[in-house]
Amino acid sequence: MTESPSILLRDDADGIATLTLNRPDQRNALSVGLMTVLERALDAIAQDPSVKVVILAAAGPAFCAGHDLREVRADQRREAYEALFAQCSRLMVKLVRLAKPVIARVHGVATAAGCQLVASCDLAVAADGARFATPGVNIGLFCSTPMVALSRNVARKQAMEMLLTGDMIPADRAREIGLVNRVVPAVELEAATLALARQIASKSPLTVAIGKEAFYRQAELDLEAAYAYASGVMTRNMLARDAGEGIDAFLAKRAPRWTGE
Repeated sequence: MTESPSILLRDDADGIATLTLNRPDQRNALSVGLMTVLERALDAIAQDPSVKVVILAAAGPAFCAGHDLREVRADQRREAYEALFAQCSRLMVKLVRLAKPVIARVHGVATAAGCQLVASCDLAVAADGARFATPGVNIGLFCSTPMVALSRNVARKQAMEMLLTGDMIPADRAREIGLVNRVVPAVELEAATLALARQIASKSPLTVAIGKEAFYRQAELDLEAAYAYASGVMTRNMLARDAGEGIDAFLAKRAPRWTGE
């Protein structure tokens, strides 16, 4: 199935690229078409030095209701299912591997692969009315791929409760268990997310890229290996011009001038 590129909108300003899922009538379900254009947008952003931070947002009443179940049932071949879940997994990994922070701006519901999308972003700001769930168990399809991202964000028993019950949790509970960073009134969601993005965009893009990659890599290592790896990263970072500039600026009590080198 093919869809128009207008199912994903991109707006750039002040070093921040906002990608907006734009299938509001389908609650922004992750069709093959939407995942394809989202992957392409992330690939383009990865090569765009003007972009320092990405905001992932959505149009309409919901953030993302997961996979497009009508599309899923339209082709019941094993090969189709394998291709679908491989593409979804590739998209989520791409979010993590992107050398620029990604902030989810969440309103409405984020369920199944939509909850996975939130968990795959580096940060998440949610409206106070937002709700989250991995409800696949309710329809006989366990949220196994969403489980990968969810279990890397929240404690095991909290993740298992969401996965085994399929229950919706409110935004405040999502913040308590670590699925989102901040909860704000709905009318403040856009401004609050933008303020966070601008704060991060003011940092050295090189330093942020080094730090994001290191964060995810060290998390998969044992303690000694993590320290050995992080020590190497710190050494490489220290040799960068931006580190020298940042330290000199701090000592001179002036604003740093980042070069990205």
